[in-house]
Amino acid sequence: MNQTVNRFRAEFFKALGHPVRIVILETLSSGEKSVSEMQEVLGIEQSSVSRQLAYLRIRGIVDDRKEGAAVFYRLRDATVLQLLDAARTIFSNHLIDTQNMLQQLASDEGGQ
Repeated sequence: MNQTVNRFRAEFFKALGHPVRIVILETLSSGEKSVSEMQEVLGIEQSSVSRQLAYLRIRGIVDDRKEGAAVFYRLRDATVLQLLDAARTIFSNHLIDTQNMLQQLASDEGGQ
């Protein structure tokens, strides 16, 4: 596989590797939002929201537009939400497997 493609993929997944950026993407799932709207949802400083949005914009995951003094962001490709849904399913399956294993361990210890 091409090194450039692998690097791009790694950077893409790295961009999704921050809890605030995931919440930002989920917030944008309902449509375009201003920085101040996202700040209200996230409950963090505007500079932090802007920094995370800039990171996502540089990596081509969100687009922005200015309207007066306000900057609005939207998902560049809504398919990223399918990726987040797939990750949620994977995590849920892992949790179910872990719960089943813990129940089995508890049953094994109870039977001794």
